[in-house]
Amino acid sequence: MEKKGIDISIVVPLFNEEESLPELNKWIVSALADYGWSYEVILVDDGSKDQSWSVIEKLAHEFEHIRGIKFQRNYGKSAALQKGFEMAQGEVVITMDADLQDSPEEIPSLYKMITAEDYDLVSGWKKKRFDPISKTIPTKLYNWTARRLSGIHLHDFNCGLKAYKRVVVKSIEVYGDMHRYIPVLAKYAGFHKIGEKVVQHQARKYGTTKFGLERFINGPLDLLSVVFMGRFGKKPMHFFGAIGTLLFLIGFGIAGFLIVDKFLHLYDGTPARLLSERAEFFIGLAAMIIGTQFFLAGFIAELIGRTSSTSNNYLIEKQIKSSSNSDD
Repeated sequence: MEKKGIDISIVVPLFNEEESLPELNKWIVSALADYGWSYEVILVDDGSKDQSWSVIEKLAHEFEHIRGIKFQRNYGKSAALQKGFEMAQGEVVITMDADLQDSPEEIPSLYKMITAEDYDLVSGWKKKRFDPISKTIPTKLYNWTARRLSGIHLHDFNCGLKAYKRVVVKSIEVYGDMHRYIPVLAKYAGFHKIGEKVVQHQARKYGTTKFGLERFINGPLDLLSVVFMGRFGKKPMHFFGAIGTLLFLIGFGIAGFLIVDKFLHLYDGTPARLLSERAEFFIGLAAMIIGTQFFLAGFIAELIGRTSSTSNNYLIEKQIKSSSNSDD
């Protein structure tokens, strides 16, 4: 008899969450008790300084669904999610935070949206938040910017509670601080059926938030990186070359105008200003130099891309191979 696979993998990145882990596991078990789904809980300890790993070891000894990963040091949430995705075996992968602010009671409905409604990815939307205003206002600004740049109409890109088809998490690479924009990574990997669900948000029960003021700087920079790599990662010349060509033509046009103007003054016998005395000359010269630099940057990026070992890595959804019988 063929062994049934795992239905759900729950990936939980954590850092210094020793108090919340037993309660989180109990909550997950309770939320899934009435369903016949098989599941695993992957706890990724991102270099905690407290007793989080000891708690994970104890839980793994008591519950067969607990699996654990421990980093030697703190690498960040993106690295923790990536390793959790690599370990996940479930047909549906759920991510959630370990601080008890995400409710495991949302898991069944998220699972059904993936399996029954055939979504590739479902992102939670914390419509009612229990966060300070210093966090909610920048979050709204980032979400608005992300919607505009990515074309994905989600209200809460950074919500930790998300559900994915397994093929999605196996097809993307999360690094840096890209966990904020996993829906964008999924879209550029070819997964376009992205949904949203309003989810419960709980007030933090233990400890304090692990994210500092640097997220206000890293967030927009990461978004620009994701959008750029998604649109131009395979064709950087289309970006740099287009800007470089435009700037060079503008500079060349200004230079042409100055030359024609100079000859007209010579033809009329009227005195003409020296080119070095005209601001237009320096503007045109700068435009041509910068345009050339942009063009060369695109050319170099193309050379690097062509020699990269991943330049021809493409995701294949389906493939048909024909077989023919030949007579000897």
